[in-house]
Amino acid sequence: MKAKQKLVVVISRGHDDERSSVAWSIANGGINNGLDVSIFLVSSAIDWVRKGAAEKARPNPEDPTMKEMIQNVFNNGCSISVCPPCAKVRGYSEEDLVEGVKIVGSVAIHERVKEGAAVLSF
Repeated sequence: MKAKQKLVVVISRGHDDERSSVAWSIANGGINNGLDVSIFLVSSAIDWVRKGAAEKARPNPEDPTMKEMIQNVFNNGCSISVCPPCAKVRGYSEEDLVEGVKIVGSVAIHERVKEGAAVLSF
């Protein structure tokens, strides 16, 4: 059996920038096309996975809701990770984030890259 191709999507944009919705949409498109997707959130993008935040924002009405896109990541066994210093500066711990989101260092990205993952950054 052939291993799935890997994709890491690094998102740095938050609620105030439509590019963040594009990033989530591309990540979900990758999942829907059979890629093993990992999402790494930095800077204001972390706000997307703060408990309750995804229910209140929809940057692009043509995309599914943010809650649906985040849930699709988890439903397909893919991961969402958060930059530790970025979480700390915002006062977030894993308890503040959607269940399943992990606060891990950039080594998470590096390991995927060593496994051959492509990386997209928004």
